[in-house]
Amino acid sequence: MTDTHPSAMIEADAVCMTIRHARLLNDVRAQFRGGESVAIVGPNGAGKSTLLRLLSGDLRCSAGNICLKGQNLSSFSSRELAKHRAMLSQHVNVSFPFTVEEIVAIGAGDRPRAIARPLIDAAIAELALEPFRHRELPTLSGGEQQRAHFARVLVQLACGEAEHGPGVLLLDEPTSSLDLRYQINLVEIAKRRAREGTAVIAVLHDLNLAVRFADRIVVIHKGSIAADGKPADTITNKMIADVFEVDTRIGSEDGQPYVLLQRMQ
Repeated sequence: MTDTHPSAMIEADAVCMTIRHARLLNDVRAQFRGGESVAIVGPNGAGKSTLLRLLSGDLRCSAGNICLKGQNLSSFSSRELAKHRAMLSQHVNVSFPFTVEEIVAIGAGDRPRAIARPLIDAAIAELALEPFRHRELPTLSGGEQQRAHFARVLVQLACGEAEHGPGVLLLDEPTSSLDLRYQINLVEIAKRRAREGTAVIAVLHDLNLAVRFADRIVVIHKGSIAADGKPADTITNKMIADVFEVDTRIGSEDGQPYVLLQRMQ
């Protein structure tokens, strides 16, 4: 398949996903450009995480195609793919008592230590993890562990981009264990990566956080794209009522919407 959208870093073309006769995604078509931050939102079970796993190459679609930098995603080896995209999964289980520094260093793979060290130190500093550098991961809170894994993913992204140019950063509910301060910190870090040319795609539940983060919002409902556009165009009373079955009042500040929940329908 040729890349019909040269500006697209990664593109889903007529993607379907069926597992045991259950259709999880149906005819999903979306493109994600370098330098763009995109939030994927929708109710539980809509297919958001499934789409992200397909874009990461963790799953293969039942039909359709996904292209990364103009090349079919299935043609990449796991090792090659890791150099072009980095993903923070929703659940990461670590059984061994690795320290935070050791976890973050995993993102560097087999890169020489002299090359990896500045990237590891920078990620630890950016995520405010210096006080925990030598702590074993299981001794930390859920939010602290999540920040350590995000730092690991940032190191992987930085190593790949140093070799191959801007890549793709995929985040599956990255703020689920974080308090308000670190939720904002994480999305601001992700936005900085987008400004540097990375295509950043995040599954988020908090619509107000999605608006703060995203240049564009993709709404998934019952396995299909219900809306795709700028926050002001997608976050509307009608969309929330149709997709989430909740009545809201949409306000606006500096041209960006914010959601005030009213009641369930």
